[in-house]
Amino acid sequence: MSEFDLIVYGATGFTGRLIAEYIDATHPDRTWAMAGRSAQKLAAVRDQIDLPGDTAMIVADAADPASIDAMVARGNVIISTVGPYQAYGEPLVAACAATGTDYVDLSGEPPFMWEMIEKYDAQAKETGARIVHSCGFDSVPFEMGVYFLQNHAKAKFGAPVTNVKGRVRGMAGAASGGTVASGQLTMKNAMADPAVMQRLMSPFALTPGFKGADQPTGHKPYEDAELGSWVAPFYMAPINTKNVHRSNLLQGHPYGENFTYEEMIFTGPGEKGEAMAKKLSKMDPTKDPNAPKPGEGPSKDERENGYYDLMFTGVSEGGDRAIVGVKGDRDPGYGSTSKMITECALCLVDEAKDAPGGVLTPAPVFGQAIIDRLEAHAGLSFKVDA
Repeated sequence: MSEFDLIVYGATGFTGRLIAEYIDATHPDRTWAMAGRSAQKLAAVRDQIDLPGDTAMIVADAADPASIDAMVARGNVIISTVGPYQAYGEPLVAACAATGTDYVDLSGEPPFMWEMIEKYDAQAKETGARIVHSCGFDSVPFEMGVYFLQNHAKAKFGAPVTNVKGRVRGMAGAASGGTVASGQLTMKNAMADPAVMQRLMSPFALTPGFKGADQPTGHKPYEDAELGSWVAPFYMAPINTKNVHRSNLLQGHPYGENFTYEEMIFTGPGEKGEAMAKKLSKMDPTKDPNAPKPGEGPSKDERENGYYDLMFTGVSEGGDRAIVGVKGDRDPGYGSTSKMITECALCLVDEAKDAPGGVLTPAPVFGQAIIDRLEAHAGLSFKVDA
């Protein structure tokens, strides 16, 4: 075992601070350290958020490989909040894959993720390193919502449902500054390279060697008569959808090889629902001039008054419907995300300690254990509705 269960890399950033506060408040018995580029900044943040004076601090910088190697050698799991990952993420993933050290991040950047799969998946399988991307709002509630629905369907119908709809029933809280910056960089790179753009458009961008059934695009608003509401495109769907398909692949296709997944926002029935759906479809969080910058975020009140309410549903071959709900008690981008990634990291230390290595998604490596953790500690609920 290493010196620390967890090392929070990027602890002086907005999300890193929230993770540090959460570990101290919820898991004070764990051994952990704050890590970042500046000892002064680390000490200042430690004091600002009233962490114990003896909280361990590690100076490490992605531009200094020796410092990254030294940090990785001291931790069981590295929590990385230093994005955009396309710009800063690879040195840490490389160090973890080489040494068999576990890693979790908040990446919602498909080009970064497919590059890490191509470069480090084989090595991580050899060394046992579990490199788990997308451990925040993208994509834990969505991945685990589909996983929870399919387990419910198997119990109810004796088989998974082939076509799943994920729906946002309600949400309060803006996109995080990191999400916006990552989205902007992803689009900039895609606009410069047609091959990147083409791959970005594919739901199977993270399933090398496998292309399943034709998928709903989720790009345009429409009236979902089956569920009695207009729906609009959801800005997180492009990454969540890719992760859900990778999870299906990594688990050996328990949802079926013809599985389809569509993720959208409910906007309500009738003319009002139609107008809202059309309005939402024209909005792009990555182009919002008022969006938070990386390192910025909402006030404590805004975080604590935020929430999200998601639904996942599918129909059996016999025509019966299964429905589950996933709810979170904080704003999705910061308050809830900081709790989710911490619980994912601790799941690697405890319940999932024997899971095999590789470049992974949450559902295959964590399974039911992360649902139990999120309900026990992180303010999420997973409920069967039908």
